[in-house]
Amino acid sequence: MTIKLAALPPLSLYIHFPWCEKKCPYCDFNSHQIKDTGFDEARYLRALIQDLQTELPRIWGRKVQTIFIGGGTPSLISPAGIDWLLSSIRALVPLDPAAEITLEANPGSVEAAKFAAFAGTGINRISLGIQSFHDAQLQALGRIHNGNQARRAIEIAQTHFQAVNLDLMYALPQQTCADATVDLRTALAFNPTHLSLYHLTLEPNTLFASQPPVLPNEDDSDAIFENNLALLTDAGYARYEVSAYSKPQQACKHNLNYWQFGDYIGIGAGAHGKISLPHSITRQVRERHPETYMHAMETQGHALIETRELTPSEIPFEFMLNALRLTAGVATTSFAERTGLSLQTIGKEIERATAKGLLDSHPTTIKPTALGLQYLNDLQELFLKSP
Repeated sequence: MTIKLAALPPLSLYIHFPWCEKKCPYCDFNSHQIKDTGFDEARYLRALIQDLQTELPRIWGRKVQTIFIGGGTPSLISPAGIDWLLSSIRALVPLDPAAEITLEANPGSVEAAKFAAFAGTGINRISLGIQSFHDAQLQALGRIHNGNQARRAIEIAQTHFQAVNLDLMYALPQQTCADATVDLRTALAFNPTHLSLYHLTLEPNTLFASQPPVLPNEDDSDAIFENNLALLTDAGYARYEVSAYSKPQQACKHNLNYWQFGDYIGIGAGAHGKISLPHSITRQVRERHPETYMHAMETQGHALIETRELTPSEIPFEFMLNALRLTAGVATTSFAERTGLSLQTIGKEIERATAKGLLDSHPTTIKPTALGLQYLNDLQELFLKSP
């Protein structure tokens, strides 16, 4: 079985910044606490652009639709550094004039003071890691900001950016449904364009995994979720992905491209990428540690530790793993368009998922039901074929 793509999917660029002022006890992302000596901004930015240059032969002529600078805490980069980075990117790849360019930021006062300068570089969307407005909850999560700083950061961000996303977490240590309601109502009072709500989970290899806090039980966390969903719906936000809610026409285009099985270049320490060619789909992984990543770029001209072409038997699961996160699903035609395979490849799995009530039976859409979203892992596993 071989794949054949009639056209290549949209292309995005993800840039990973691996440093934080402090490592949070719940975080399993590739982030590293800044040492007393700081970090070498110029060296890292040079490595990023060199990394992008290594990808040019595989994406030549393709337009980049979105850019997402994530981390870590990329708002620690100076505005001059962001300006140089984006200017260098524009010199190397065709960037859509209307490209969504997102920067993740923390609400600390130092970063908030940079927002006006960031807007001048071409950043047009800010994603703020609020997590909570409750000082005790923020302290339990190991955050370095307090509730007042969070509120002030939102006000400053909205002064300079039309598109502002707020990240909140729920089912926090000792959190009640009333606590969670206050957090969400506080966020909604700012009328942000987008909200991301994440259930706190104890991920392996984190401090919380080895020293777990007392968390709400499953019934209580479910009650928090249902209450949050009702509040968001009443406020005019649509749940378009498992953890994402937006005002009309304000969904995150970059993340939508992931979930719709689009392509993305991933540069930076630990970054992942996915690139399609007419007869292949390849995933890549970079060196994870910042120093190792920069040294590899400087000495061998690349920092790849894995380049793997997906087999035709792996691709359907990869597609469904992403597409089933979308509440509206995807058109059935998009399966062939993005995988290069016939929909019949997963015909039996679709029938099984539909029979279980996890997948909608609509003939032109692959869409999870409410039950399917509730038991998303079970639904996705139905499309995982044995090797």
